[in-house]
Amino acid sequence: MSSSQRRTGADACPGALDVHRAADGGLARVRIPGGRLRAEQLHRLADLAADLGDGALELTSRANLQLRGLAEGAEVELGAELAGIGLLPSLSHEKVRNIMASPLGPGGLVAELDAAVCAERDLAELPGRFLFALDSGAGDVAWSRPDVAALPVGDRVAVLVGGVDHGIRVEQERVVSTMVACALAFLRVRDTQWRIAELPDVAAVVAGFDRGPDRVIPGTPPTGGPIGPIVFADGGRGVGAAVPLGRLAADQARALGDVVITPWRGVVVRGGMPDIGLITDPSAPGIGVTSCAGRPHCNKALADVRAAALATAVPGRAVHWAGCGRRCGRPVGEVLDVVATEDGYLVDGRAVPGERVAEAVARGRQD
Repeated sequence: MSSSQRRTGADACPGALDVHRAADGGLARVRIPGGRLRAEQLHRLADLAADLGDGALELTSRANLQLRGLAEGAEVELGAELAGIGLLPSLSHEKVRNIMASPLGPGGLVAELDAAVCAERDLAELPGRFLFALDSGAGDVAWSRPDVAALPVGDRVAVLVGGVDHGIRVEQERVVSTMVACALAFLRVRDTQWRIAELPDVAAVVAGFDRGPDRVIPGTPPTGGPIGPIVFADGGRGVGAAVPLGRLAADQARALGDVVITPWRGVVVRGGMPDIGLITDPSAPGIGVTSCAGRPHCNKALADVRAAALATAVPGRAVHWAGCGRRCGRPVGEVLDVVATEDGYLVDGRAVPGERVAEAVARGRQD
């Protein structure tokens, strides 16, 4: 989408209470700021997935969680349960608490930014796709197309707007207030746009901020997260794992303690990782393989892309399988696109018959 293109129609981004009605039932999206979950929260979510949904938690590319297969009206019980475990602090702001953070970073600003967003009444009007990012300096989330991002640069912090460094530099203690101010500035100038980069003139958002001449060279967003042994910013050690197709079964979730969900549909934990079927080998063929829900879970899907994705047999380039041209759930970055059509698939835009798609994807992952 070009920066000047305007969206049409209402923002139908699902939330924990405003569920999307899919072919397999209701879909609720629970915002998890920074991807950080305490063990008791994760275990209760697992119970809710088993009791109210299809028995699994879906990890999203923004490190949020989804429950699928909800019966009509189940969102009422879900909302009450989420509030009880601290995952629904604001009814008015629940769909705009989109905060990504570096999974190995300190995470200290996550709760502060979340509280500040919920406390600012006008920010309830943000579109559900608006995204904040708190980067530890690793560059892993700052360039993943957030609307407003904080990236440490020397002894100050660069606040990036619309994915671009406009020269805004602030002290650590002013990061949260500046990010909130940027979001408010977007609301003042937007028309029907959902994201800052869609504005015809992003300068209107940054005009009121002091800006210097320095600029950060843009980075490339990673297509995979921490896998295997890891070291957190505070020196603690742990393990990163990919969750196959981003679906964490309830029993798998109950076996984990405190976790950080990553934007690459994985988790990181302190200490060791239990043997529960997650991928901890960075060379495994399942690394970098994602898909949308596909048939029979989505009315728009033209193929069972989950089953096709699980049949991917070689490692390599990240690949996303989509059941239709909307490409729901596609990660940011350089990804092999596999899109189901009426006649087969498009693999990076090239038509491939259904019976040859596995071969074409295997070749594309190795290119």
